[in-house]
Amino acid sequence: MLTMTGVCAAVSVSALFLILGYLVVRGGASINWDFFTKLPAPVGEVGGGMANAIVGSGKLLLLATLFGVPIGFLGAIYLAEFSGHRTAFIVRYSADLLNGVPSIVIGVFAYSVAVLPFKKFSTLAGGFALGVMMIPITLRSTEDFLCAVPNSLREGAMALGASKWKMIATVIVPAAYRGILTAILLAFARVAGETAPLIFTALGNSFWSPGWTQPTASLPVTIYNYALSPYEDWHRQAWAGGLVLLGLILVINIVARGILSRGISVSRS
Repeated sequence: MLTMTGVCAAVSVSALFLILGYLVVRGGASINWDFFTKLPAPVGEVGGGMANAIVGSGKLLLLATLFGVPIGFLGAIYLAEFSGHRTAFIVRYSADLLNGVPSIVIGVFAYSVAVLPFKKFSTLAGGFALGVMMIPITLRSTEDFLCAVPNSLREGAMALGASKWKMIATVIVPAAYRGILTAILLAFARVAGETAPLIFTALGNSFWSPGWTQPTASLPVTIYNYALSPYEDWHRQAWAGGLVLLGLILVINIVARGILSRGISVSRS
């Protein structure tokens, strides 16, 4: 059994390093300064970059986080601290069902809600689609971490005269902040590489996208379009884009783990 479990663990890790190594080999040669600073070259020309897609992905993920994380976080507080058994069951079941919905279905829903009424693709619509996908992950993961806080902390705060909300804000949430941050990172990583919802909402753009109400490029959609093209240079840039996307997620996780390892001072006053 020890050998079997060790082999399975080695295979799992090997798959990750195989993907990462393949991306480095295929896309590493195409990563240069122009890739991060220049717009895509016209069709048939060699060179250019994905600067607009990198900025567009950042804008989309920012909107998704601002929309999805607060809803999921507050919903998790309700489930962990206020809800009854029947209500909690319904909300949990709905969140689990939403988490299992294919991303293309979320894209069609966002298209009907955020694109058709305004008759235009936009960054806001793309952020809305990704935000919807972040809600159930943030909600369920955060709830688990809040429920893991010992009841003795709740009882101690209430015994000292703290109100329910003051107890949650000053005791429960600070005690579970590491887990809450982990939940947010899981949700962020879940939507960072999604393509289908953005095809229906943000669409894409070969140029810079000013503001928030215009179609915008994103790394996943640009990689998808480049991979399907007949141009070899675009294929190389698609591999490079995949490497950059994976690298961004890796950097975020490393930074978060660095913060957690140092600890964060939380005021109890």
